[in-house]
Amino acid sequence: MKVLFIGGTGIISSAVSKLAVEKSVELYMLNRGQRSEFVPKGAKVIKGDIRDAEGAAKVLKGREFDVVVDWIGFVPEHIETDIRLFAGKVSQYIFISTASAYQKPATHWLITESTPLANPYWQYSRDKIACEDRLMKEYRSGGFPITIVRPTLTYGLTMIPAAINSWGKPWTIVDRIRKGKKIIVHGDGTSFWTVTHNSDLAKGFVGLLGNIQAIGHAFHITSDEVLTWNQIYETIGKAAGAEPKIVHIPSDFVAKFNADEGASLLGDKEWSSVFDNSKIKHFVPGYAATMPFAEGVRRSIEWFEADPKRCVVDKEYNQFMDRVIAAYEKALPKR
Repeated sequence: MKVLFIGGTGIISSAVSKLAVEKSVELYMLNRGQRSEFVPKGAKVIKGDIRDAEGAAKVLKGREFDVVVDWIGFVPEHIETDIRLFAGKVSQYIFISTASAYQKPATHWLITESTPLANPYWQYSRDKIACEDRLMKEYRSGGFPITIVRPTLTYGLTMIPAAINSWGKPWTIVDRIRKGKKIIVHGDGTSFWTVTHNSDLAKGFVGLLGNIQAIGHAFHITSDEVLTWNQIYETIGKAAGAEPKIVHIPSDFVAKFNADEGASLLGDKEWSSVFDNSKIKHFVPGYAATMPFAEGVRRSIEWFEADPKRCVVDKEYNQFMDRVIAAYEKALPKR
């Protein structure tokens, strides 16, 4: 099977790339070649930028693929490029959406693929919904062979998955915990959440590659382990060897200091997210998530510590958290 990944070196996609090659998939990766350390041995890189539609068409000219996966499509304009490039030329096109697209707030505690898509809080999620809508229209009218995957918060060695942390420098949260600095946990920390290791998502995802029965369907691929946010932070602290000093702060208060952070909370992590994985297990028999969060985050911390250059602290993000905590504690009634 000949597969093209658009992107393929991110937190989620790198794990899928690795497993795909191990499963003897003939993998090609269209990207700018800036993260070569995450290209698995055996994969072939086609250097190009999908945002340059004309340039991408040139480097792909004459090449044929059974499956195309777009890991970096975020707005409908990106989808239009893919449709022009691949309509009538592939047997399956997989789009990476997001589980944050599901209805917020949900009307039922258990999320299935039939849960409505609606997110009034986060533009990122609305853009992904618009992408899905465009693809479904193309599938229904022109037979474009789509499969949609909606990951939730997914992490791997290079990520410490906290709700409020520096995305670019995730060691920041571990550094704060070890130094005894206060950390923010949104709300009262008791909402349920699902965190998925990228190696687990990869198992389900690779099972969808070339799976003709998956055409026209959407899937989420998540862990079955459900934790509260308090438990997530406590587990990070245990792996870091220090008890986190948690300050519970309402999400809308955090949003007043950082609109993007607020949108991520109010449009996603504020709400309990428990997923029914029956569908992916039906389409990919034998799929099971097996990495407990305690083990996965321990491995992540060990990976960072193996090279001190990785343990970079985001000073601006530290200042942001300190500023929010100070303002919230000042606003609390005096006792």
